[in-house]
Parts: sequence; structure tokens; C-alpha cells
Amino acid sequence: MSVMDKPKLAFWSDTEELECVSFLPEAPNVMTFCFQSVSGALFSYDPGQFITLELPVPGGPLYRTYTISSSPSRPTSLTVTVKAQAGSVGTRWMLDNLRSGMRLRAKGPAGNFSLVHHSAPKYLFISAGSGITPMMSMTTHLYDSGRDPDIVFVNCGRRPSDIIFREALEHMASRINGIDLKWVVEETDPFKPWTGYLGTFNQLMLGLMAQDYLEREVFCCGPEPFMQAVREVLIGLGFDMDRYHQESFQAPKINAEETPDDVIPDEKTDAVIEFLASGITANCTQTDTVLAAARSAGLVIPSGCSMGICGTCKVRKTEGQVHMVHNGGITDEDIEDGYILACCSNPIGQIKIDA
Repeated sequence: MSVMDKPKLAFWSDTEELECVSFLPEAPNVMTFCFQSVSGALFSYDPGQFITLELPVPGGPLYRTYTISSSPSRPTSLTVTVKAQAGSVGTRWMLDNLRSGMRLRAKGPAGNFSLVHHSAPKYLFISAGSGITPMMSMTTHLYDSGRDPDIVFVNCGRRPSDIIFREALEHMASRINGIDLKWVVEETDPFKPWTGYLGTFNQLMLGLMAQDYLEREVFCCGPEPFMQAVREVLIGLGFDMDRYHQESFQAPKINAEETPDDVIPDEKTDAVIEFLASGITANCTQTDTVLAAARSAGLVIPSGCSMGICGTCKVRKTEGQVHMVHNGGITDEDIEDGYILACCSNPIGQIKIDA
């Protein structure tokens, strides 16, 4: 077969199911699941993006959004690393039930939290807990390039045994120059010596970890209180916050003056939503979201964060007006094309949705 006769490589799209091919415990209540496409198609995405999985939990399906922990430089498989918190439903189901050979529907990849949009000679990755997953993807991507990167990699956890990917990252750091790992824990594990940082991330630590922090592009991911503390540290040190990027699945607080004032939904005013593809008409009020109205009418619209961040619930509005206050889960181009996020859009009067 000549070069001209070779078939083109096929890339996975979310019309095809994912098959779980393996799973690996990473830390207490943390598991990495590896997926491949059923057809053998390859995966293409930006390091740091996320994917939404449809989980067949009892009473489901349930849609949950997870950052991809693998790198597109290794396109034959895709991994997500999930951590079950207290009260977790979807993630708990995955840890207890998802095994090799099972197939899931998925949507994505999506998201803009990636170094491909902010190329720089030096990076500072700061994370806590499962917020390490996009940093793992981006670090692996740089490692696989074959060039020595310049990364100061800071991860904070409760104790050393809670650090996700510690061995994998230390292996990469031992193979090339330019991956400088800094572990910070609040307390040590019993009977195990600890030589890393002890306490909580602060200005003094940052100065010791990366004296040239002002020259670096910063990516941060973790619980919102942690990211708020990181922002305060950087601002207090005079860092250019235009070079700070963060990822979170917690909605930021929206000030009243930031809310669009063109239309204010009224809880006493009725609204009507026609779901064209399903042939369902839902009666609601203007303060009901499109997503809530759909669920009340028995219609399932895939959704992840329910805060306007992940974009899973994007649907096309063909007619009418909505009041939408989102947190970055939809682009201006999508809005111009008529798309809305069902979780944070309120119907004004009568609207029609292609769902």
C-alpha cells in the first residue's frame, strides 16, 4: 500500500460510546478510568479540557463532568481521574460499579482551560486535591513533546497519601529537566518521614518554590476557597493577573450590577416552552430555568455542573427570548447562532427549543 492509499485516521466524536478498558486506584476514594473508542478511533482534545459522562445510576441517567487526566499526545485512549466526595452519587457509582468492558455515553471534550491558548516559556501550575488532573494532562503533553519544559508544579493536599499522580509525576521529572515538583501537605502520614512543605500555601512558600514567579504563566485548579487564597497571594505580590488562569466547577459569585438588566424574570409571569424534537410543551414561570421546566415535563436534557460553567446543557433556541446569566460555559459565537445553556436560561414569554 502506498502512502497515498493509506486510510485517513478517524477521530472519536461523542456520537460513539466509550468503553472502559481499565481502572487504577490512585489515592483514597480516587480512581483513574481508562477508555477507548469502540471503533478504535483516536482522541483529539486540548490538554486541560473536560468531558461529560452519562452515568447509568439507579433512577438516572446522571450527567457528571470530569477533567481529562490523559494527554492528547497519547491519542489511543482517554482517562478521567475521579474523586468521591461526601455525598457523591455519580462518582461513587463509578468507583463501586464501573469496570472493564462497560460502555458509557459521553459528551465533549469542551473547555478553554489549556496552555494551548496561553503559550509561554515558563509555567507555574498550582493545584489542590483533584484539581491536579488538568495539570497532569498539560504536564504530560509538554513531557511528550521531547523538549525540556520549564514547569514549577505545586500541588497541595491534606497528607502525602492523598497526593494524586505523585509517582507518575516524579517518574517524568526523573527523565527530563524542567519539571520541578513541590508538594505541600497540611499533616504527615504516621510513621512516614516527610521532607516536603508542611502547612498551607502562602507567599513565603511561593518565593521559595519559584523565585521567578513573576515571569511565569500561572494555571490554578482546586476548590474555590483554595483558588481564592492563591489569587490573594499573587495579587499581594504584584503578579500580573492577566497571566493567571483558573478552572473550577463551582460557580463564582455574581454581583447584582453584573447581571444583565435588559429583562428581569418575574416569578408571577407565566412562560411557555415548546420542545420541538420531543413534541412536549411545558408551562412554567419566567423564574424557572429551561432545564428545570424540561425535567418537570419528563424530558431529559444532559447537564453537568448546573451552574453555566461546563456547557453540557447547551441547546438551540429557535424562537423567543431568554434571560441567560452563565459562567463561561458558552461562547459568543454559539450565542449568536441561537444556542443557550438550559441550566441558567429563563424563558421570557413563549420560546421554542430544538430538544
